[in-house]
Amino acid sequence: MSLVVYFAALVFGATSVLLFRRPRTAVRHPLTLSTCAAVLLGALVFVCAAPATLATVNDLTGVPNFGAPLTYGMLSAYSCAVLVLLINWRGGPRRRVRRLVLRTMAAYGLLVAAIVVLFALADARTERLTDLDTYYAATPFMREMILLYLLGHSAAMLVMCAVCVKWGREVGGLLRAGLRLILLGALLDVLGFQLTKYTAVVARWYGHDLDFLSTDVAPPMASLAAVLCSAGFVLPRLLPPVLAQWRGLDDHRRLEPLWSLVKPVCTAPEQPAAWWRLPRERLQWREVSIHDALLTLAPYFDHRVRERVRDTALSAGRTPHE
Repeated sequence: MSLVVYFAALVFGATSVLLFRRPRTAVRHPLTLSTCAAVLLGALVFVCAAPATLATVNDLTGVPNFGAPLTYGMLSAYSCAVLVLLINWRGGPRRRVRRLVLRTMAAYGLLVAAIVVLFALADARTERLTDLDTYYAATPFMREMILLYLLGHSAAMLVMCAVCVKWGREVGGLLRAGLRLILLGALLDVLGFQLTKYTAVVARWYGHDLDFLSTDVAPPMASLAAVLCSAGFVLPRLLPPVLAQWRGLDDHRRLEPLWSLVKPVCTAPEQPAAWWRLPRERLQWREVSIHDALLTLAPYFDHRVRERVRDTALSAGRTPHE
């Protein structure tokens, strides 16, 4: 169980690192900052929810099940961050965006405070690392705490689903693909995690035992949903630079025959040998060097031949880039 949850946390954490690879630029952009905050909080939720982490937290604090309000509070903070992300993504007048963000943070702040108060009032002396939701489903105050965190998370995921469906009709390309992945992850969270939790808890109220839905089905579904949402966040932001580097590598390779011909007369400084240089950087150096060599050879060229060959290639269907 812990390995599955930690894997989801690792995926979320890696996503936040990729999105926050330029801290100075990211801090100045609310959308990037809110995206990184949402993804990072998602990773912390999975770390806190792992049974190994729960046991460690309980031992360190000396309070049985102290990890429960910590995890539920972190999940509520993640839900809040998701809504803040959607608000920044939608945009609008700066004052209106700020007002909506503050209201959302205030609402979920009250939710977290209510979770802590309800836990303090409840009698939860028996430590439960994997089945706390169902074990205490009918316990006063614990019952309300469990419902509160589920309802707060459900509200955020349902809003995310609605927004992804709406925006998916208005955009195209990679952004639409990313929205579809986020939508798929959110739906899997709603149906695979939340619905199974609700079902198991309600079953306990009526004397039935469907604990396996909460302990065996919900965690892997939540982890899979996290992976899909991470892919949706990353795809529109990272795939274009990756494709650009791939095209740069191809152009660098296709310029090799020309470079081999003009290299002896090139006066540009040699490129430092470094295996870690990106393809587009290598391409830029090769293009500059070729242009430098062509300038050196320009007095010996017959430009009528160049123009005739170029026009022939264009008429044959070649693109200007080729």
